[in-house]
Amino acid sequence: MPIVSRRTAEETLRRLGGTDQDISGLKGQLAEIRQQLARGSGWEPAKPETWGEQFTQHKGLEAFRDEHSRPGRFRVDMKTTLTNDPASGGSLGVPTRDAPAMMPRRRMAVRDLLPVVSVSSNAVEYPAQTGRTNNAATVAEGAAKPESALAFVLRTLPTQVIAHWIPASRQVIDDVPQLRDIIDGELRYGLALAEEAQLLNGDGTGSNLNGLVTNATAFAAPFVITTPTMLDTIGLAILQNALADFPADGIVMHPSDWMRMRLLKDADGRYILGDPQAVITPALFGLPVVATQAMAVDKFLVGSYQQAGTLYDRWAARVEVSTEHADFFVRNLVAILAEERIGLAVKQATALTYGDFGNVA
Repeated sequence: MPIVSRRTAEETLRRLGGTDQDISGLKGQLAEIRQQLARGSGWEPAKPETWGEQFTQHKGLEAFRDEHSRPGRFRVDMKTTLTNDPASGGSLGVPTRDAPAMMPRRRMAVRDLLPVVSVSSNAVEYPAQTGRTNNAATVAEGAAKPESALAFVLRTLPTQVIAHWIPASRQVIDDVPQLRDIIDGELRYGLALAEEAQLLNGDGTGSNLNGLVTNATAFAAPFVITTPTMLDTIGLAILQNALADFPADGIVMHPSDWMRMRLLKDADGRYILGDPQAVITPALFGLPVVATQAMAVDKFLVGSYQQAGTLYDRWAARVEVSTEHADFFVRNLVAILAEERIGLAVKQATALTYGDFGNVA
């Protein structure tokens, strides 16, 4: 056991006593702080400097203020102030951001039925045959050959603009690429939605397209079937096209009408168009069925679409961003514009047969 001198022992006891006094002092200070907090006064945590305080207290501001010889700029890089005060930028707790919940989008398919031609002008000219005199016949040896005739007219088709735009924050566009892509997609979808409605039902007035339904030939059954089903009606419309020398290559109808036919059963209760558990491609009599809500309920359009008309693309769908709108620049806003320019020429009205199933009064 080591021997401790009397002096060493006294020094150790002195230091221990000092430590006890320091601890007692700290306890007293903590007690005083608790009392002040309970009274609502006294000690408060230090607040971070606001941007205004950082700017006015910056050392370079005085030098800039005293300099009068020439114009110039003074810039302060502000420190980010972190706080839980909603007025200062929101809570420090950042929620997890999931993918956005988007509204449903309709599948567009009418465009796919038509031949599409890209053009570089704002109007398209095409010759349309208006007459045919066919005098072809057998000819005796030495006799004059019969003469036939064809008549054409040159038609001019203007292209029309389909467009829309939305305002958006410049910060959102710059900082959230996913949201930017969503906006682009939504705007393009809006164009496609308007385009499909115009391709089918445009009435040709003003800036509207002259649509397929508007120009179609009315359905007239080539022969009578007693109490025809919807399938019978489509079959007769296909025959009407064939008799007009325009064999059909597609059928357009509303989804409700396609499901009506899909649910048809025979006398034994079996589904005519196939088992519900089977994956059935929408088709009737070997022709694809395009089910779209752009077509009115209880209506159908059977056609030889490749011969009936042509869709002209002047501008493919595009999205542009600009600040050149009113006071957008000073408000840090941008205008996001989506537009396309197209034309539709329905060249053969008898290649399209438009009719009514007769289910809706």
